[in-house]
Amino acid sequence: MGNAHQMHEMSPATGSATFSDLWSPDVMLLSLLVTTVYFLLTGPMHKRFENATPATSKQRLLFVLAIVLFYVAQGSPISYYGHHYMFSLHMLQQSILYFALPPLMLLAMPEWLLAKIFRPKALKLILNSLTHPLVAALLFNSLFSFYHVPFIFDAVAINHEWMTFYHIILVIAAFAMWWPIVSPLSDNKRQLAGLKKLSYVFANGVLITPACALIIFASEPLYATYIAAPQLFQSLDAFNDQRLGGIIMKLVQELVYGCVLAYVFYHWYKAEKQDDLPMDQSFGAEKPTF
Repeated sequence: MGNAHQMHEMSPATGSATFSDLWSPDVMLLSLLVTTVYFLLTGPMHKRFENATPATSKQRLLFVLAIVLFYVAQGSPISYYGHHYMFSLHMLQQSILYFALPPLMLLAMPEWLLAKIFRPKALKLILNSLTHPLVAALLFNSLFSFYHVPFIFDAVAINHEWMTFYHIILVIAAFAMWWPIVSPLSDNKRQLAGLKKLSYVFANGVLITPACALIIFASEPLYATYIAAPQLFQSLDAFNDQRLGGIIMKLVQELVYGCVLAYVFYHWYKAEKQDDLPMDQSFGAEKPTF
């Protein structure tokens, strides 16, 4: 408890939070650098790569949206206040990083660029291992659940390096979890289709439920990190903030998974109906994006 308290000795309410604390110029610079590299590689420099084509307007829009969400999660006051004072903001940050960012980023990547990135045998082996649907689902949801076990959460929270490392691992696991759903590689054997994709998304929703339920239905505050934090709002104590955090995580997860389920089901149903049409009417059928 003492270590957790030391994290919060300097309260933003006293004016100790600087512009750099709240808006993270280093994260902003990283975001701008990654965006510049993406637009160069998928724009004027694409001709240097064999069989490469420029990114489409849709892909560029999705990439910009993904980068904006990344900065909102990692570089805005959501990150600062979420890390030091409000569990609900911390859960909002995680919701963005694990459920919104990965699918947008994957859909924004031209197939040729992703194929170039994973051309080395070592990276391809890691990719194939982590993106097996069963491995990906169990890996992400297990890491997410373990992270929210109170003694693990508090131990990680008081060590910035461990917190950063765990978050990086969780983001990688989240990308692996999304890969069977939205992988842009046309020859990817991990890409699921039809009812298998629906079942996979539904299974992920079920696997993450116990962690959210632990937080939402706990009878007392679970995390010493936030119990020791200054209360920024009189109406939101540590217990209610914790419950709000669990609700935010579950709602965002349900919203994203629900949209994906609806989209996948629509295109699966459309494809099934298309198969029932005479051959001369089936040409020109729209191919789903994922």
